Amino acid sequence: MAIDRKNVEDIVRAVGGKENIEVATHCVTRLRFSLYDESKVDSAALDRNDLVKGQFSSQGQFQIVIGPGTVDKVYDEMIQLTGGPRSSKDEVKSAAARKQNPLQRAIKTLADIFIPILPAIVTAGLLLGINNLLTGPGIFFSQSLVDVYPQWKDIAAIINTIASTAFTFLPALIGWAAVTRFGGSPLLGIVLGLILVHPDLLSAYSYANASTEGTVPTWNLFGWHLERIGYQGQVLPVLVSAYILASIEKFLDKRVHDSIKLLVVAPVTLLITGFLAFTIIGPVTFGIANAITSGLIYVFDHFAILGGLIYGGFYSLLVITGMHHTFLAVDVQLIGSEGGTFLWPMLALSNIAQGAAALAMMFVIREQKTKGLAVTSSVSAFLGVTEPAIFGVNIRYRYPFIFGMIGSAMAGVLLTVNQVRATSIGVGGVPGFLSIFPNQWGVFFIGMAIVLIVPFVATVLYGRAVVQRAAKSPSEATDLTDAKPASKSGELNSRSSVQGSQEPVNILELASPLSGTAVPLEQVPDPAFAEKQMGEGIAIEPAEGKVYAPFDATVAHVIKSKHALILEHASGVQVLIHVGINTVSLKGSGFTTRANIGDKVKAGELLLEFDMEAIRAAGYPLITPIIIPAGQDMVERIEEKTGPATAKQTSILTVHLKG
Repeated sequence: MAIDRKNVEDIVRAVGGKENIEVATHCVTRLRFSLYDESKVDSAALDRNDLVKGQFSSQGQFQIVIGPGTVDKVYDEMIQLTGGPRSSKDEVKSAAARKQNPLQRAIKTLADIFIPILPAIVTAGLLLGINNLLTGPGIFFSQSLVDVYPQWKDIAAIINTIASTAFTFLPALIGWAAVTRFGGSPLLGIVLGLILVHPDLLSAYSYANASTEGTVPTWNLFGWHLERIGYQGQVLPVLVSAYILASIEKFLDKRVHDSIKLLVVAPVTLLITGFLAFTIIGPVTFGIANAITSGLIYVFDHFAILGGLIYGGFYSLLVITGMHHTFLAVDVQLIGSEGGTFLWPMLALSNIAQGAAALAMMFVIREQKTKGLAVTSSVSAFLGVTEPAIFGVNIRYRYPFIFGMIGSAMAGVLLTVNQVRATSIGVGGVPGFLSIFPNQWGVFFIGMAIVLIVPFVATVLYGRAVVQRAAKSPSEATDLTDAKPASKSGELNSRSSVQGSQEPVNILELASPLSGTAVPLEQVPDPAFAEKQMGEGIAIEPAEGKVYAPFDATVAHVIKSKHALILEHASGVQVLIHVGINTVSLKGSGFTTRANIGDKVKAGELLLEFDMEAIRAAGYPLITPIIIPAGQDMVERIEEKTGPATAKQTSILTVHLKG
């Protein structure tokens, strides 16, 4: 399609003119800008622009949703207009990061480090929960299960060994993730972490007793007696050491000749970093970490009610800002140094509180699609993932979110007053009890009852009162009882994707291109998809890394970074399959295409393979939107079908064509 040059000029003018554009790039669906001053953006002008499907700012990038098949042409036209250089996505990302304040950058850095290792930590937490069931007294009998049935003792011992490995070698996991984040060699990060927990060192868990008894082993470095201790369960020592290691490695890599890099860069980097870790970094950060831990313990020991109110009540706000990732490091530190954390139990109950509030909205709102979202997102929250409930339902209506916070604050006070601790980080929400010390389950279950009942009842009662008021005063009804995601000016009606023969048909079925679970677009953690700025569709939480053709089609476009493609049916209807969120940043790593632009493919033919573990390790969500780009006039409406989906078999969309 031809691009109206005036519309592109209007976009440039609306973002503050070419002098306000630092760098700009595009992905498969949107323009991405790093702007000098976002306050100069004219949002109203963008909403009036026929090319613009949506707009939002995220992590320092201003993004304008244009749509697949059009955005590259708009970008080309914009570059001609502004005379600016073509920029890569990394350049825009780097420029945007520079605009974040130090706190935002620190939070993002911690998130980038801890999110990739979170699956290992959560898995360890779940397995430790099973071990708790087997070894905890008073759960099934007055004695533990393994005491009553000794034949289970070694089974429990093996489970404990498997479960505790992630925490025993936690510095190795953090070293890998941190050095990767700081731009160094991941392998050196692993070795660094293992160095800090070497068996020849005194375990950090034994340090307190050895210090009291005066038996701490030392190194004698020319008269400098240095304590020979490990850093099991510690976070700060390996984080700082990883940064130093990556910096030294990058410095040497630029200056050492290629012929001797293997002999110089890694050995010198590890030797210098290792000495610094044991002589300066370790002792200093070990002391800082212990001071932080002692301070938190003092606050929650002496001001338990206040601590429970603040952390329990405001944890959901931390999720919105992204600051909750910061406290993951604190939890890990508390578990490593104290054997348990008092923060994580409040997190688990906060998830349930937001889920209960979202579920209550099913009994308040009238709009059917939002009712369905209320149910599915609440289940997700009960299992530890609150973003769909918070962003999809509770924030939209405001009062469910507030009642969720109130219930969570009440439960937080109960937990802190009774000093409830978690032995590990597990799955937040209902399964969270597995991570709690078994002798504290009773209090935790009472807290669980509070966060289930208080937000649910309060939301239903208040919501129905709003409905009754709205019945008397209809002008109040729309926002609180039938709210829908804010629409963008120029947004078009529902679109769909299709399956079928070459003959004209009125109703077409789209088979799932992936195996997994079909969920509403509202659950996608990206506003361009969740708000349907590009068009209607559905999303798949994939169970395997393969994408198949959902109908006989022509491959209209394959994105250069291989994470997305566009198919066109004989009827002219196009469908976008976009694997993961922000996976464009992987630059094709982990993706293998099996079809090229212009290929004719049959329904069920393999189109794309992707490495699920590599994408998870990079910290990107795997959820895959299946979108019918807006502007396809032959589509009248579509029907979505959520639930379990089998590739090539399960119908996920029914498309009604005009005429």
